[in-house]
Amino acid sequence: MQERSSVDELAKQLRQELDRYPAGGKLPSSRALVERFRVSPVTVSRALAQLAAEGTVVTRPGAGAFRAQPRTTAPPAEDTSWQEVALSADGVSDLVPRTVDASGVTVSLAAPPAGVIEFSGGYLHPSLQPEKAMAAALARAGRRPGAWGRPPLEGLPELREWFARGIGGAITAAEVLITAGGQSALTTALRALAPPGAPVLVESPTYPGMLAIARAAGLRPVPVPVDTDGVKPALLADAFRATGARVFVCQPLFQNPTGAVLSAERRGEVLRIAREAGAFVVEDDFIRRLVHEDAGPLPRPLATDDADGVVVHVCSLTKATSPSFRVSALAARGPVLHRLRAIQVVDTFFVPRPLQEAALELVGSPAWTRHLRAIAAELRARRDAMTTALRLEVPGLALPHIPSGGYHLWLRLPDGTDESALVTAALRAGVSVTPGRPYFSAEPPAGHIRLSFTAVAGTGEIAEGVRRLRTACEPLLPGKRST
Repeated sequence: MQERSSVDELAKQLRQELDRYPAGGKLPSSRALVERFRVSPVTVSRALAQLAAEGTVVTRPGAGAFRAQPRTTAPPAEDTSWQEVALSADGVSDLVPRTVDASGVTVSLAAPPAGVIEFSGGYLHPSLQPEKAMAAALARAGRRPGAWGRPPLEGLPELREWFARGIGGAITAAEVLITAGGQSALTTALRALAPPGAPVLVESPTYPGMLAIARAAGLRPVPVPVDTDGVKPALLADAFRATGARVFVCQPLFQNPTGAVLSAERRGEVLRIAREAGAFVVEDDFIRRLVHEDAGPLPRPLATDDADGVVVHVCSLTKATSPSFRVSALAARGPVLHRLRAIQVVDTFFVPRPLQEAALELVGSPAWTRHLRAIAAELRARRDAMTTALRLEVPGLALPHIPSGGYHLWLRLPDGTDESALVTAALRAGVSVTPGRPYFSAEPPAGHIRLSFTAVAGTGEIAEGVRRLRTACEPLLPGKRST
């Protein structure tokens, strides 16, 4: 976060000084900029790249950076209106048009402006990532014989075996495919299991990225409500009967965004209902490795209790490591495994072997166990700090469930609160929060926001972020409006 702020500040200063140089004039060398502004060479390189992307600077390898030539004439206006017709006539379905809306995902991926506390992030803050262990693993992996060759299409056997052991039950390495991150695995699963125009049952609320995948494939998400014990089996059975759906996507462990865990009583019910409907359950086990220190024993994946190939299991290393460490697994039994494999090969060929080798090096090192222990303790401390601060500073925000895993809290706004206005006011106050609306495939029952405690620097920043949130909430929450 500090590095990003330094890059933005240096780019701003250089932008202000460009008028000193004629068009085509050479800027000071990178070494001179390092010494003058007392920043790292990486910061200088990234600031110049930012200006080059804006078109104000041109960089020439080996020669330096130069002020760009001004445009003398405006480019001719182009007419791309024809694309609106072409993109809307894709023939998927008149009733279920194919749309690609990434807005619900980019909220958690986009970096907030400098100085804004990030309660909207979906990944570990750099201080929590095992950067040294990942770097060491990547270095060792690069020296392995054949590390830069073509891997098996299904993934390295040793890595498939490691994921299979983590899933447990009767899952074998032969039933595991290595994929490039959980989002890619979910995309493959939905494409394999449901034809365009079909309904797909989803938890409500649920992960916006999954809703985006479904809609981009021309599928129709049908919501099934969840409570603190997970999806409601009776409503799930009703939804299968009413829609004829053949797929249900769920997150049984620390569900995003509610943090709910599917209860022991409901686990067998969900599998039985799906089996009777002749349907698949896509189990997105995305957060198992971000358990909190006080969680106690975790329930096993649904896939461990499935002997009939109902469950297609998805799990990933990304959340527990880094957004760029995109290594995950798909596990399935029966003919569907061959379809999953075929779709992955067509889409991506395979996950780069150096990344797979690095994953093996990382999870096989003592540093991996130490990292998971440290993360469990830190996430518990951050969760408690945010929970305490919210109760003291913004008691009007309801917190129905405090999870013992994951990286966020799900808050319900008082009736009558304008969710969009609150999110905007929070950003003006210097804290980014995630709106609740994108988590619902239909009309939401109330306004919500999601607050992440993992993308910030520490508990001090959590306390300051909640104070800023209180400032944003005061004029908007019922009973708190200024007179």
